[in-house]
Amino acid sequence: MRILVTGGAGFIGSALVRHLVRDLGHEVVTVDALTYAANPASLDDLKDDPRHRLVEADIADLGRMRAAFGEVRPEAVVHLAAETHVDRSIQGPGAFVRTNVLGTQVLLDAARGAYDALEGEAKARFRFLHVSTDEVFGSLGAEGAFDETSPYDPRSPYSASKAASDHLVRAWFHTYGLPVVVSNCSNNYGPRQFPEKLIPLMILNALEGRDLPVYGDGLNVRDWLHVEDHARALGRILQAGAPGATYLVGGRAERTNRWIVETICAEMDRQRPQGAPHARLVRQVADRPGHDRRYAIDPALIERELGWRPQRRIEEGLADTVAWYLNNEAWWRPLRDTVYGGERLGLVKPSGLKFLR
Repeated sequence: MRILVTGGAGFIGSALVRHLVRDLGHEVVTVDALTYAANPASLDDLKDDPRHRLVEADIADLGRMRAAFGEVRPEAVVHLAAETHVDRSIQGPGAFVRTNVLGTQVLLDAARGAYDALEGEAKARFRFLHVSTDEVFGSLGAEGAFDETSPYDPRSPYSASKAASDHLVRAWFHTYGLPVVVSNCSNNYGPRQFPEKLIPLMILNALEGRDLPVYGDGLNVRDWLHVEDHARALGRILQAGAPGATYLVGGRAERTNRWIVETICAEMDRQRPQGAPHARLVRQVADRPGHDRRYAIDPALIERELGWRPQRRIEEGLADTVAWYLNNEAWWRPLRDTVYGGERLGLVKPSGLKFLR
């Protein structure tokens, strides 16, 4: 197939692009605005592959998107382009609304035009796969898990913007007949993740002997999914997902943030013993505003209907992830030195607005 992937130079996107091209043999055009969290180096191993091409463009630019769709004439679209970091959404929500909400609407309109121009078999197999997050469902209690019927209850500007995009995608299915599929995934981890996120931040801080900040009591729970397992799930959804359907993708690996950090410390002790014990660097810091207590996903539907299951155990996946960052300084060092140096994000600041009484 000829597939257009938005956000393909990002963390999940680059893993998916490699899977689509190398494992499944598809032709892929990556559309990416190359904002701070994107890194063309994540696609370096495909730079000589004629089945892949990178186009720098903003999904919120309707003219560029219509031109891209007209040139590529995709048989499927996978939409991953998004602002994703909760802490950054607290400090600057406007960028999240622009990219995640307006950008999705623009992309849907461009995809609709391309779909309407198709005929026959090409039209029957066209899919618009929208990749979203479990954060749209809010915070769970001590028991239970999200599934495809869970109500939406977003708590942060990030999750609210993703919830809005999910609703837009489903509206284009019901109103215009665009054959969409929505997936909501749990927390991803693995190689090539931008170092503002928990796992790469802890690895790189530990490597440099810097504090390892843990929000609150560290007992917030997330369901962890290796990015390569997620890429396989998306490939399967694209191949066999039903139009209008939603699939939740989770790793069946619930762990507290404290467990994640302690396990990284143990792996750093093993793989880079000169800095041991790395656990001495752990510091509890003030919690993030609106920090959801627990997420968990029940992936029974995708397991049952599409035959996908996570393959990477969290312990093995974390060990491999630590090793990747230790062995790939050329990938992360430019980001660490010039884009994000590990400073605290997500602190609520005064609005700066003044009103006359």
